[in-house]
Amino acid sequence: MKFHRRQLLKSVATAVMLPAVSRLACAQTYPTRPITIIIPFAPGGSTDAIGRILADRMQTSLGQPAVIVNAGGAGGAIGVGRVARAAPDGYTIDIGQWATHVVNGAVYHLDYDLVKDFEAVSLIASNPLLIVARNGLPADDLKSFVAWLKANPDKASQGIPDPGQHAVGLLFQKETGTRFQFVPYRGGAPAFQDLVAGRIDLMISQAAGALPQVRAGTIKAYAVMAKSRLALAPDIPTVDEAGVPGLYDSPWFGVFAPNGTPMTIISKLNASLVDALVDPTIRSRFADLGLEIFPRDQQTPETLAAYQKADIEKWWPIIKEAGIKGE
Repeated sequence: MKFHRRQLLKSVATAVMLPAVSRLACAQTYPTRPITIIIPFAPGGSTDAIGRILADRMQTSLGQPAVIVNAGGAGGAIGVGRVARAAPDGYTIDIGQWATHVVNGAVYHLDYDLVKDFEAVSLIASNPLLIVARNGLPADDLKSFVAWLKANPDKASQGIPDPGQHAVGLLFQKETGTRFQFVPYRGGAPAFQDLVAGRIDLMISQAAGALPQVRAGTIKAYAVMAKSRLALAPDIPTVDEAGVPGLYDSPWFGVFAPNGTPMTIISKLNASLVDALVDPTIRSRFADLGLEIFPRDQQTPETLAAYQKADIEKWWPIIKEAGIKGE
């Protein structure tokens, strides 16, 4: 009887240990099949471009294909949700960003937790925002523009293609003591069309979306919301130089995996991304998109998690106080 009892207890203990042993074995041999990279937006745009640029190099360093899957909808919340519910085995990850992994938590009722349900993998790049305006505005620099807004409260309008740009507009109002209207759009393209046509007055946009119009002379750029000028547009002053110091916002991009993914796998994924980000070709392609790659010592899971935590603490009160909701 004792023998059978000992055998039973040993079998139970072995069964309990099997999942952990299996995860460890998988982590040691990872990857053995293609890796799915979820892009939580439709094809096109900065997030999609980043994913496709990195996927090619990751395939080389990891020895397995990195397959891009676009899963758009609800401001990226649908695609990110797929990763939250995926097996924590390193075969499903996402290229996330400030909007999907910070803003969405305040504007949508998510069925997952943006912090607890994910493992940070690597901080990739930032995309400093430009403050741009229609050509007909009677202000040629940011300081004059702020003065004009104060002299004309509630008369100006900002195009907002997403909740994130709405939140940044609120920050602009708070920091400058101005008031203007918000006009929602279903995407950046129609908003820029109306800005060029003079139907709205300003936008706060990613450089990649705004610079073609600035260079074409159809709109004007007042400042970049960062501490340093853009390498891609060195003629545009920073907000500090333009007379509104400290008005910074540079949305970031990062890679996330499901919660519970073994740290051995996280380390392998991080190493493949770090390897990609030193490639001169990739750095050049990122620069063409107006993206600024983070320094090597910041391309870590810990730094990405810290950026996300700090931005949640900064932005959620602003968004919730304003009652911004996703459509």
